[in-house]
Amino acid sequence: MTLMTTSATQPPTVSEAISRYLDVVKTSRSKHTWLAYKNALQIFRRLLTEKWLDPDTTPIAELTEDFISPLIEYLHAYSTATEQLYLQAVKGFYLFIDAERLAEVNQSRVRVLIRQRSRRPGITFPQFPTYEIERLLGLVENVQNLASQPGEGEDPASAYLRAMRDRAFLLTLADTGLRVHEACKLRRGEMDWNEGRAIVIGKGNKQAVIRFTSRAIRALKEYLTQRAALDGNSGRQLTSLPLFARHDKGAGKKVKPITPTTGRNIVKERVEQLLGKEMVGKITPHSFRHYFVTTVLRGSGNLKLAQELARHANIQVTQRYAHLSDDELDKGYYEIFEKNGKRNKTAQ
Repeated sequence: MTLMTTSATQPPTVSEAISRYLDVVKTSRSKHTWLAYKNALQIFRRLLTEKWLDPDTTPIAELTEDFISPLIEYLHAYSTATEQLYLQAVKGFYLFIDAERLAEVNQSRVRVLIRQRSRRPGITFPQFPTYEIERLLGLVENVQNLASQPGEGEDPASAYLRAMRDRAFLLTLADTGLRVHEACKLRRGEMDWNEGRAIVIGKGNKQAVIRFTSRAIRALKEYLTQRAALDGNSGRQLTSLPLFARHDKGAGKKVKPITPTTGRNIVKERVEQLLGKEMVGKITPHSFRHYFVTTVLRGSGNLKLAQELARHANIQVTQRYAHLSDDELDKGYYEIFEKNGKRNKTAQ
């Protein structure tokens, strides 16, 4: 009993404080964020071990802001985006030990050191082959283009059903801006067929209304009609069934939802089938989301509208697409450097 009391009153070590912090992150953030933060703290811990102190024996109170600067220098070997992400994790750790009163931390100094010494990631513009995506979508609308090559050991009926699903899936990605995992999680009961929309829980557990085009709705209805017998024999309410189901031997007669991995494979397979192997990897599920945002901007010129439809929390993310949709820049450039240039040569 005495040992337990003594242990309980001892201040935690640096390693123990890191474990506590990661436990909090695990319960409050996504798995992806937790893994990224875990990687960041592992690097921080390794750097402390190699250069200054033993995290397993050093009390957390001895950890000061002085270790931030060498960590930043070490992270310069990584990409600027990774550097910023890992520094965000370590900054959160310092905030945690301060809030838990495990150590006295000068938070202003932590922020200043990170702001002054870390690299700022530059603005990157989304790159995707617009023309090839539009060509793919044109070919996809004719389901016979997809059903012409059945898989090994696949009967024509199964190949046709899978083609119907893949057509509906690709058109949904392109015309809604849904992320691949969001599309895969859709259920029939979430669809409002009369209004052509669905209510989903998206990134950050935020509820959102997703609007569908008439061509996407038509493709979905034709797919579900083709799937009617399978759904009817499932013994489940139709509203609980996935919108996009597996149609492989492993699924059998059960109606199971496709996974994001299957969604990515659909894109890869159909891109190779319709556009050739050279386009594999150049068009990904997220390419359709880029295409969606750009299409909204080209059609409306309204940055706020594009932000809302794409469900970007920060309008600066949407603004990365604006340069792709401003056709007047091309026109103005031509007028200034080409048309006027020719006129000046003629005048001479």
